[in-house]
Amino acid sequence: MPQEPTPQPETSQPVAARAPEDSGAMAQALEAEAVVPGESLRTEYEQLVDEVRKHRAAYYNEDAPLISDAEFDALYSRLQRLEAEHPEIVANDSPTQEVGGEVSAAFAPVVHLSRMYSLEDVFSLEEVIAWGEKTQANAALRASAHELKWLCEVKIDGLAVNLLYRDGKLVRAATRGDGTTGEDVTHNVLTIKSIPTQLEGENWPAEVEVRGEIFIPSADFAAYNAALIEAGKAPLANPRNAAAGSIRQKDPAETAKRPLQMFVHGLGVRPGLAAATQSETYALMASWGLPVSPYSRVVDTLEEVLGFIAQNGEHRHDLLHEIDGIVVKTDAFEIQRNLGFTSRVPRWAVAYKYPPEEVNTRLLDIRVQVGRTGRVTPYAVMEPVLVAGSTVSFATLHNQDVVKAKGVLIGDTVILRKAGDVIPEVVGPVLALREGREDELREFTMPTHCPSCGTALAPAKEGDVDIRCPNAESCPVQLTERVAHLGGRGAFDIEALGYEAAQALTIGPGEDPEQNGGVIVPAGPGPLRNEAAIFDLASGNPDPALRETLADVQVWREIRSKGAGTGKFQLVPYFYTKATAKKPSGPTRTTEKLFEELEKAKTRPLWRVLVGLSIRHVGPTASRSLATRYGSMDRIIEALEAEGAREALAEVDGVGAIIADALIEWFSVDWHRDIIAAWKAAGVLMEDEQDASIVKHLEGMSIVVTGSLPTYSRDAAKEAIIIRGGKAAGSVSKNTAYVVAGEAAGSKLDKALALGIQVLDEEGFKLLLDGGPDAVQGRPNPEA
Repeated sequence: MPQEPTPQPETSQPVAARAPEDSGAMAQALEAEAVVPGESLRTEYEQLVDEVRKHRAAYYNEDAPLISDAEFDALYSRLQRLEAEHPEIVANDSPTQEVGGEVSAAFAPVVHLSRMYSLEDVFSLEEVIAWGEKTQANAALRASAHELKWLCEVKIDGLAVNLLYRDGKLVRAATRGDGTTGEDVTHNVLTIKSIPTQLEGENWPAEVEVRGEIFIPSADFAAYNAALIEAGKAPLANPRNAAAGSIRQKDPAETAKRPLQMFVHGLGVRPGLAAATQSETYALMASWGLPVSPYSRVVDTLEEVLGFIAQNGEHRHDLLHEIDGIVVKTDAFEIQRNLGFTSRVPRWAVAYKYPPEEVNTRLLDIRVQVGRTGRVTPYAVMEPVLVAGSTVSFATLHNQDVVKAKGVLIGDTVILRKAGDVIPEVVGPVLALREGREDELREFTMPTHCPSCGTALAPAKEGDVDIRCPNAESCPVQLTERVAHLGGRGAFDIEALGYEAAQALTIGPGEDPEQNGGVIVPAGPGPLRNEAAIFDLASGNPDPALRETLADVQVWREIRSKGAGTGKFQLVPYFYTKATAKKPSGPTRTTEKLFEELEKAKTRPLWRVLVGLSIRHVGPTASRSLATRYGSMDRIIEALEAEGAREALAEVDGVGAIIADALIEWFSVDWHRDIIAAWKAAGVLMEDEQDASIVKHLEGMSIVVTGSLPTYSRDAAKEAIIIRGGKAAGSVSKNTAYVVAGEAAGSKLDKALALGIQVLDEEGFKLLLDGGPDAVQGRPNPEA
């Protein structure tokens, strides 16, 4: 008699469905309103069941979600609670009793040899602890002969697939479907190179079901979308839907064009397999040539489980693929069997979901902003929405071609993603929600003239996609952006010189926002007509006339009542206090701090001065290389004026031909040279002290620093490499000489180890800096 099958759940259970436009509001309303017993309760329940079922179908069967994961989670959680509170109304076909979606008629149905289950989702660490403690206390668990250990895995945001191998040969691949019956997608799965058609090694069962997740790696997804946009096609919405849609292509040749991969994470039917734990099974599957995820760990305590969740949450975008949570399982199969299943989920596993990074919101408008180098960029103005822990109202749209490729219209409901937990990105429109609203929507038209100074816009050179305002010297908004940039951390790092202060220095208060829908429209110009005079405000050499102009600077502030905005605005002084009968007007404490910080900034290293000049393409990496090579602004200018300047500059590591051209062009403009002269006159140091004791024994070596070092900041570590002649690279390759790995080093460390590159901790890094390669020759890797 064959061994009893032990169905394995998916490491990634995609959240079903996104709903029509009012579903988000409906979910919030359902959360807030008390349930009224009787007919209204049953009506509410039936409506909720219909909503959940409809959006599951949109997500699983059509790969075209209509609401965000978070909105669906709210609907589904409310349905679960409603059924728990009123079991008498639960329908036999409730979505809470089902797994996944239905089977599409476009593909042949496949009955799985053992059922594929879903996972119980939880959304807080408290729920993870409660589940873990309940599992520990379970009587069936205590009866087990195996020690309780937790298997932690990342929750891949992809498509669940079941592979059937007979005598080691792949004979069938099917989607999960409803858990019992899936769709036959064998021909499409055979195009994925990472899935073996014949198992390797030995000791694989005569018949075995392998469960896993098909996904598109993050880097490949970005590159694929960039190619689509370049070809004038609409980009794919997200990696999960792209993977699912790829597997459901009618033509396998189309599937083969997509950069699909798979990680396996469990077995269904596997008669005769002797492994006692799921982690042992992963080692076996790897020996058979199956692609097993590198991101799993067996731990002993719930505290370690929480640590795994925290670590991967912090580094989730450093992984090969997108994740939306962490799956926690009991590792021993005997414990899994003792704990058993509900009708939908195993009791021995749970899925913790990170806060949502993708939500839906309304696109209210598309406006443009002018950057510090004159580039005009469209950006989205949206109904404020909470995503990845912060409220977002604006997101860049890059250029007019991207707006067109994304297919968004003003008034659309759009999908918003927080890329890397930092940068808001409009993914695209929810097309299904346009029906009946076509008259309310309008296309975006790129302006022909600068919204700040009125100058005609044009590409910088023929063939450029971006358009720019050529009035760099006099455009008020460009000046604002440059002043804000020079005060930023990557340049002079001037505390108290943020964007608002830069705006107050360079642009007048503009129109009354109360008459303009609450939008503050800058007027310009302000008291600072160009950045040349910025250091004249420093405490060491104050310009009385310039400082006096700051006393007149006013900005619009919303009038607040009991902590809330009133929608009414008033003009108030920005840099100076209001004069009273007892005390005359004077600089505020923040303004005095600005003067002091400007004085301190005069002694910043040369590379920061170069960054602060806002030379196109010249960022921290190129600036460090130039400062290391030449040592002073005067010598850089001499190099620029010498014969063969372009070729000489291009040969500097980290510079190249494009940056060389940008430097030559920038320094050829008279008013740019005037900025340097004014900063020098104000006392800005433009020469680095040369330490004769530093030996350039890292010449030509590419060194990558990753993770957090105890006594070196990332910038300090890079500078230490550069001044010794090395290249502080950002990615690991076969040409990398060393990888310096600190705490939470992530995927760069993994790649270094895979390529056999020597890894150094901070102690080893110091030895390398002091003594060169000979000092670390033969030094073992920290992990060894």
